[in-house]
Amino acid sequence: MRARIFLFLVLGIISSASGQNTIDLTFTAVDNAAYIRLDSIKVMNRTQGDSVKLLWPDTTLTFQTTPGDLLLFIGYALDYPAGTWSLGKKEKKLKLYQSYPNPVRDQAVISVYLPSKGLVNFSISDIRGRVALNFYREFKEGMHSFIFHPGEETIYFLTARWNGITQSIKILTEGQAGGKTCKLEYIGLDHENPSLKQSHLKAGLVVHESGILNVPVTKVTYTFQFATNIPCPGMPTVKHEGQVYNTIQIYSQCWLKENLNVGSMIPGNQNQSNNGLTEKYCYNNEPDSCNKYGGLYQWNEMMNYTSQQGTQGICPVGWHLPTDEEWKVLEGAVDSNYGIGDPEWDISWVYRGFNAGANLKTTTSLYPNGNGADLFGFSGLPSGYRYGTGSFSEFGYIGKWWTSTGLDGFVAWHRNLVSLGPEVRRDVDGVMNSGFSVRCLKDY
Repeated sequence: MRARIFLFLVLGIISSASGQNTIDLTFTAVDNAAYIRLDSIKVMNRTQGDSVKLLWPDTTLTFQTTPGDLLLFIGYALDYPAGTWSLGKKEKKLKLYQSYPNPVRDQAVISVYLPSKGLVNFSISDIRGRVALNFYREFKEGMHSFIFHPGEETIYFLTARWNGITQSIKILTEGQAGGKTCKLEYIGLDHENPSLKQSHLKAGLVVHESGILNVPVTKVTYTFQFATNIPCPGMPTVKHEGQVYNTIQIYSQCWLKENLNVGSMIPGNQNQSNNGLTEKYCYNNEPDSCNKYGGLYQWNEMMNYTSQQGTQGICPVGWHLPTDEEWKVLEGAVDSNYGIGDPEWDISWVYRGFNAGANLKTTTSLYPNGNGADLFGFSGLPSGYRYGTGSFSEFGYIGKWWTSTGLDGFVAWHRNLVSLGPEVRRDVDGVMNSGFSVRCLKDY
């Protein structure tokens, strides 16, 4: 039997007494195309700051909202055991589940299932085969969980042996300070797992979060998507202005997997202009850079010279330029510690989160000493950027992506993924005539 718990966060419940609309909302969810039962719903308002929570079997809500209130719907799916959607029928053999999170910074949870009581041998070795930990212990039947504390190595292999069956997992780490040794701390059987993400990781359950932003004006049924790291269902590719882009589903958000590359290249020392043609910069004025890493665009050129956030801009039909709020949903969905709607994502001008940046960055060798895990297929590249003065900088060390949320006509929010940091920076450190990368998000 599948064990799933969903928490839905809807922003926009309680609004001012005047000019209110009464709206009926209904919630459902799928994993790709398979129906998933909703267990709980939480509703919040990004405009007003209010929230309400519903418990299963309530999956409908009637509330009043002021026109224009931004609602954020967040679904939390608890997955048992860690790294799987369900146990299915009772297992007949030893099962060792991948550590969560992976890569590991300070600690991770590892679970092992035993179909019957027995003696288990656990061993941990590094990439050179040196054994860092080895012990035997007898366990009862059931799901047992451990906290793994990494040592100095960046790669470990954990092996479990029981009744002639051997299973192993590969654990990636972010590297620890000298002198630390890896440890495996037994938590207990079944319901004794600790929390790693907002106290939702428990009883061997790993939280999955799915978020939708919307401004409802009439009766709506919202369907949350819990599939991730797959091509967007029904739309694996998109053709746009002679280019073919792959798509990637990250819970309820469907993104282009590659940076946008449309328009004609102009030299970096010229400003893009409102001349009816799409213009782009290629890093160091090299056309091949655009082919590999996408174009760089000034904010107004990307927006097609409108200031309305969430506009289509230079994206394909049916797609739009992500807003600052939609980037926050992405960050919360992929981070191991801070969930969707967490105040952490509202912080400005600093690197935020725990490992959202690492989970969004490409796994290739483009980031010196700081490649990502790319756990969700976003594959963020360090494409560098163009200064407003016309020069190019920091290819291989940083990627910057515009949002469609401007502030005062001179600056707009954007996101930075950097070489050495696992977090994501929310910033306005470049004026609108800087040249940054662009990703498109499918209309909900």
